[in-house]
Amino acid sequence: MNDIAPKYKTAEEALAIVQSGDRVFLHGSAATPQYLIHKLAERAHELRDVELVSISTFGEMPCADIKYKDSFFINSLFVSANVREAVNSGRGDYVPIFLSEIPQLFRLGIMPLDVAIVHVSPPDRHGFCSLGVSVDIAREAVKRAKYVIAQVNPQMPRTHGDALIHSRRFHAMVEVNEAIPEVDYSTKISSVEETIGRHVAGLVEDKATLQMGIGGIPDAVLKSLTNHKSLGIHTEMFSNGIIPLIEKGVITNEYKKILPGRIATAFIAGNRALYDFVDDNPLISMHSTDFVNDVSVIKENPKVTAINSAIEIDITGQVVSDSIGTYQFSGIGGQMDFIRGAALSKGGKPIIALPSVTAKGVSRITPFINQGAGVVTTRAHVHYIVTEYGVAYLYGKNLRQRAKELIRIAHPDHRERLEEEAFKRFKQM
Repeated sequence: MNDIAPKYKTAEEALAIVQSGDRVFLHGSAATPQYLIHKLAERAHELRDVELVSISTFGEMPCADIKYKDSFFINSLFVSANVREAVNSGRGDYVPIFLSEIPQLFRLGIMPLDVAIVHVSPPDRHGFCSLGVSVDIAREAVKRAKYVIAQVNPQMPRTHGDALIHSRRFHAMVEVNEAIPEVDYSTKISSVEETIGRHVAGLVEDKATLQMGIGGIPDAVLKSLTNHKSLGIHTEMFSNGIIPLIEKGVITNEYKKILPGRIATAFIAGNRALYDFVDDNPLISMHSTDFVNDVSVIKENPKVTAINSAIEIDITGQVVSDSIGTYQFSGIGGQMDFIRGAALSKGGKPIIALPSVTAKGVSRITPFINQGAGVVTTRAHVHYIVTEYGVAYLYGKNLRQRAKELIRIAHPDHRERLEEEAFKRFKQM
């Protein structure tokens, strides 16, 4: 920590510290520091081989443009849409890792950081800024980077928990006043997602502790939980759908063992109403992923119900969640952290929920996973699989029994082919 509080600087002055060959951390999700990223891209002509490290980022990523291929290399810890093309074209790459373990890459010096660029709320009267909607891996990056630049924005919510960082830790601060990225899937829920949501909600018990991600299915699940009682939230992230359940008294957090009475999370992504809700709200406790996603922490909560999704599942229960064949689509993230944590929780339920087919009608339940695809959740970890056609429970079942269960919830147009392939493989069904 610096002895003297840093002075505010222009973006150009602050970013002058970045040199060719540096490894630079970028704050992610709804805290993506768009202004400083664009200013960094303007320096591309004088930089070579700058490695950019982050989890998913929102908004534009000019540094990933092909015209800057000699200046920046995208080394992604979770591939988002704005870097997907670069990661799959040789101008970047992907690091397979559990979200819970990313902070130790920085802490143990496995991935030392030269510079960290983060997005924070303005300092309070004591000099503390908040990492706002994204503490996740950013807190450890701020602690370990040699040089830290803060984009200071009054539109960044001030959140509690472990989000607070004293401004003395920043070597440079750059003022901006711009809206942070918004996402809202609640208005785009399809009829298939609604059906899946009802099936999943039927598995959720009163007094359960929920983990869910972002997207149509998690929001559909939340919409179907209005008659539940005394639910808690311990999740790596959440979106808009929790607000109505808090207002209706469905989410109380009273039965949680870890941070009872509070919502534990690592990052938040939603609309402005959500950001206003979490601003200076002590109900929301923000923490690093090495706490929120720690299996030994998760399992202490009762009835942990983890709701995650997948790209494809083979008939033995292997879950592919981050790639389409060899094409890197996203990342391992926290799926396995919570699948395992839920399995070890008393009364816990690990759930994988997905539509039975893709938008093009291709079955997501397959005889074999695509060549080159990566298994994120192994068939030994799988318990519940949910599609719009029902719930398959795989835990404790042999391969043939699993195939029967999964074919039962596959799209009717594909069941005959799946049965044929299963018969070839297992000799009988």
